[in-house]
Amino acid sequence: MKTLKLLILFLVIFTPAYAAKIENGEQLVAAMHKKYAGKWYKTLTFVQKNTSYKPDGSTENSIWYEAMSAPGRLRVDVDPLASGNGFMFANGQQHNFKDGKLAGSRPMVHPLMVLGFDVYAQPVEKTISQLKEIKVDLSLLHENTWQGQPVYVLGAKQGDLNSMQIWVDKKNLLFVRMLQPVGKNKERIQETQFNKYEKAKGGWIAIEVVFLLDGKKTFLEEYTDVQVNVPLDPELYNTDKWMTVDRKYYVKK
Repeated sequence: MKTLKLLILFLVIFTPAYAAKIENGEQLVAAMHKKYAGKWYKTLTFVQKNTSYKPDGSTENSIWYEAMSAPGRLRVDVDPLASGNGFMFANGQQHNFKDGKLAGSRPMVHPLMVLGFDVYAQPVEKTISQLKEIKVDLSLLHENTWQGQPVYVLGAKQGDLNSMQIWVDKKNLLFVRMLQPVGKNKERIQETQFNKYEKAKGGWIAIEVVFLLDGKKTFLEEYTDVQVNVPLDPELYNTDKWMTVDRKYYVKK
């Protein structure tokens, strides 16, 4: 009888884990969404300090003020605000502003928004469609380690560091790394890292984002004054009101 009870306990504990084994991209996206469904924050604002690393070894700093509304909307105002410079992502488009005026727009799937935020706030099917659009092979999935932690690697076979691929922390199902072929002949590799995750009211935020090209750091983002679930005026994402909408309640100066 004691042996039978131990067997039943073993099945109760381990069978669900086995049944939930993730074997492809669709299952990974579904698991990411399910883990935080209804809990992940809807809006996010922060001040972003940037460091740009030049080929000659020099650096350049800038400050951006950002307001995100998930899924799919992000506004970036470049300091100084009076310049009217910045950009936004909304409705599958990237809009660029210079001197307070719309300078251009183009279709854009922002992979970092999709993987870092939108995956938790939008239907699974939408995320899958977007990943296919940016050429992630959802049929390829393997496990690896990153910064000492187990991860899923989506889009590449074991040992392949040249294909478009997404790395996701296995424990918390958070996006941590992306490798993307770039250049005219796709001969160079751009890497993005989401580092230093902190908890944020039902979700997480990586307060450090690092960009590298062929292994060399090119850009660093550091986030401060992080606020989640703050009321955001939808007009922030109206291209016709870039300069006239009130930004005071999310730009902290």
